[in-house]
Amino acid sequence: MTTQRGVFEAATGDEPPLPEGDVEQRSREVRAALEGLLQIRRLTGGTGVAEWERRQPVRAVALVLEAAGITPSAVDASGARVATGYRVTAGERPGTAVVEWVGPPAGGAAQEEESALRRCVPALERLGWEALLYRGPRRRRFLEVEPLVPRREPSPARG
Repeated sequence: MTTQRGVFEAATGDEPPLPEGDVEQRSREVRAALEGLLQIRRLTGGTGVAEWERRQPVRAVALVLEAAGITPSAVDASGARVATGYRVTAGERPGTAVVEWVGPPAGGAAQEEESALRRCVPALERLGWEALLYRGPRRRRFLEVEPLVPRREPSPARG
């Protein structure tokens, strides 16, 4: 979401729903933010997740999911869930994020969470994140997301 100060914030799933007329503008903002992130990666010479993303995994993961066209959840002014979608929060370990599939009570989020979360995995992997599916409290599933560790090529044998 773009804040009142004009700063772009990726949708974590804990924001109000996007007004109908703002969808196209939001799509442009998300594309621009993702391009900016990819430019940071290019400029820093990284082959994976940039240092900025490692320091702010919730924002980075939320941007990846939103840019992939995956729907975020939403809450009303009282904090009640009003839309089904992803929710990104900080993981227990530094540099990690948790992705849940949540929605309004009796809205069906629990029944669709496994397939919905599995749809998130390729989007995250394409942009350098590893996402592992777990079952947590109340048997609800979630993804634990962390930067992929780049594979190192074996060094040539000296001899």
